[in-house]
Amino acid sequence: MDKVYVVYWSGTGNTAAMAEAVGEGVKEAGKEAVVVEVGSASLDDLKDAKGFALGCSAMGAEVLEEEEMEPFVADVEGFASGKQIALFGSYGWGDGQWMRDWEERMTNAGASIIGGEGVICNEAPDDDAVEACKELGRQLAAL
Repeated sequence: MDKVYVVYWSGTGNTAAMAEAVGEGVKEAGKEAVVVEVGSASLDDLKDAKGFALGCSAMGAEVLEEEEMEPFVADVEGFASGKQIALFGSYGWGDGQWMRDWEERMTNAGASIIGGEGVICNEAPDDDAVEACKELGRQLAAL
């Protein structure tokens, strides 16, 4: 896999910064990172990939963004079996329940979550969150 896809939705820029950090990790590991907002993403690219990253901030009562990301993730569920998926996102309230629900959803669809769980951060990613995102990228590039 020469290209590693990082698909995200971001309302405030925090999850976008995390997506860029995942992309940096991919590049550090010697692969090409394709970091793209969900509205411009191709499901076919993900279908052909062994693994990819998905990022979304928590919305409402700790759910995925409902207009673009939720329908995209619902489509991914249809072909997630056997895939390695890295999940990430930021939140401003709550305790990360949206990520736990997302992890369970992808696992139930047959995917393996890279690192065993998603990377989350409260508000803007700090140095630890940026490094965790880069590590996701390095792991994806190693697939």
